[in-house]
Amino acid sequence: MSRTVYVNGEFLPEEDAKISVFDRGFLFADGVYEVTSVLGGKLVDFDGHCARLNRSLGELDMPAPVDDAELLRIHRELVKQNGVEEGLVYLQVTRGPADRDFAYPAEPVPSLVLFTQVMNLSESPKAAAGIKVISIEDLRWGRRDIKTVQLLYPAMGKMAAKAEGADDAWMVEDGFVTEGTSNNAYIVTQDGRIVTRDLSNAILHGITRAAVLRFAREAQMVVEERPFTLEEAKEAAEAFVTSATTFVTPVVEIDGVEIGDGTPGRVSRRLREIYMDECSRVAV
Repeated sequence: MSRTVYVNGEFLPEEDAKISVFDRGFLFADGVYEVTSVLGGKLVDFDGHCARLNRSLGELDMPAPVDDAELLRIHRELVKQNGVEEGLVYLQVTRGPADRDFAYPAEPVPSLVLFTQVMNLSESPKAAAGIKVISIEDLRWGRRDIKTVQLLYPAMGKMAAKAEGADDAWMVEDGFVTEGTSNNAYIVTQDGRIVTRDLSNAILHGITRAAVLRFAREAQMVVEERPFTLEEAKEAAEAFVTSATTFVTPVVEIDGVEIGDGTPGRVSRRLREIYMDECSRVAV
């Protein structure tokens, strides 16, 4: 059965959904996106995703197509119409259609598209077993803090990982890990400190990242927000990633080097439990 999707004010069967060939998202990757997880038919961390969406739009001088209340209504209606109990809602805003010109149109009419995907998030096999990552040079543009649809290089990174029998890639710049292809990266030192890169233009300001670090501190875990090297990661007791759809997922191997004993560690497993419990409790 066809999914219902949302395109510019209409809920439509996916086969009837259309966007102009002149849309700047298609021509210039002139757009931003968010992914909100669904657990038990409810939205996880919706307010955080809205706040980041509005920040991204502001950084690109792009008007919001609807307000936050309307966005929540659209999300809930899509989840309801598609009967999603567990999965995600993908949202994309572009600057909209205009004749091809590098300069922004003076009065853009933004495009808004949303769709759902059913996924097994809470019982992910990769979370149970851990994932393997490779390292690649970070060749992305300098404003990684804006969640744009410019995702070709991360896609290339995932394909490079797949070719080497791994699950994902961590990007490295000047010897320091920035982040994963679609997630924030962390290590746990031998003395139990959680280390992740500090916020800047170099990484995406993850909504799941913020929640996990808050929960870690509330659980009296020591958190250090600073760059860490690839070599430091390989010598760590544990490693893990966070994102809206992977929550907290352990990393058990980097570039063929086992992390710790090569199995998901105590800290990452505990953080996943806390995150799942807390986010399920406050989901909307």
